[in-house]
Amino acid sequence: MTALKNRYDFVFLFDVKDGNPNGDPDAGNLPRIDAETGLGLVTDVCLKRKVRNYIGMKFNYASPNSIYVREKAVLGRAHVEAFKSLKIELGEGASYRVPSSLKSEIEETNLPSSISIQESGETEELEMAIEADLDKNEIKEWLKTAKKEKTLSVAMQKFIADAIKQSKTRKPKQEEVIQGRQWMCERYYDIRAFGAVMSLKSAPNCGQVRGPVQLTFGRSVDPIVASEHSITRMAVATEAEAEKQQGDNRTMGRKFTVPYGLYVAHGFVSPHLAAQTGFSEEDLALLWESLTNCFEHDRSAARGEMATRGLYVFKHSDENGLGCAPAHKLFARIRAQRKQGISVPRTFEDYAVEVNREHLPAGVELEVLAAD
Repeated sequence: MTALKNRYDFVFLFDVKDGNPNGDPDAGNLPRIDAETGLGLVTDVCLKRKVRNYIGMKFNYASPNSIYVREKAVLGRAHVEAFKSLKIELGEGASYRVPSSLKSEIEETNLPSSISIQESGETEELEMAIEADLDKNEIKEWLKTAKKEKTLSVAMQKFIADAIKQSKTRKPKQEEVIQGRQWMCERYYDIRAFGAVMSLKSAPNCGQVRGPVQLTFGRSVDPIVASEHSITRMAVATEAEAEKQQGDNRTMGRKFTVPYGLYVAHGFVSPHLAAQTGFSEEDLALLWESLTNCFEHDRSAARGEMATRGLYVFKHSDENGLGCAPAHKLFARIRAQRKQGISVPRTFEDYAVEVNREHLPAGVELEVLAAD
């Protein structure tokens, strides 16, 4: 695959009609909004999810374009698969019942991060859980310090020391963590693009990597109004509800929509970070494709009509990949504003998008990959 050599900055325009582009679960799923300006917001995480869904659908989650953060995924399974494929020995986690005589003390003890306590089922007993990648030497040093400073009772020291001795834990070496990280980057598109924190407590440590592709929040050009609608379902869920309604069997609900909103998000692609994850020219082409088509395969009644209205890419041609101009000055060349005489926009045709191509900075090219 061809390594990415250039820096890119891009402007992404999309709109929504009679839908909720990104509900806020902390606000009853209302469309996200800037409380001071009334402008609508769509999070970067939401936009990345659209890319992930499109790539996953196109390649059926097959390597090298599988998706790490996907619906109902258990992230640790991918880490285990990575280490097994690389034939790197894995440790085993374990748990030990805490004697009742030590219960109060262990609850008040500041344990190392790789050791935790938890309740055992429905009983009031406690269990001490030990992570699979616990470093036994670190715990031994911690116990020596505790013994010297007398912060643990003799009985507690013995209980922890015996548990550690019986455990089959193993902390991966640094070179093994690097191998795991590279394996993950090679197989998961979203790790190559957006990066990931893969130092999970419950799975083999694959380190973390900063992604070359970053997106801002999408922000609407004009303030939005969240419309609230009452909806009715001509059915109930339980016999008790049916009996209470004497056969009327209706369930009332609410949904929120934005009558119309045009949103603008900005993005950045770094060739230096791309070199760390292996993000290639082919991966970049997939990014442009997914941003152009992602809404076409993400339809639902809740989201109304959504569409990509513009994708404007500034390519820097300098050899060192540092770029030829500040991103914010390039973004200012793409302006979307209401047409004269339009007070309440309700369609994309109520806006005019101005693209300033004049006197572009030396070494910068503007590519219009999507525009209505």
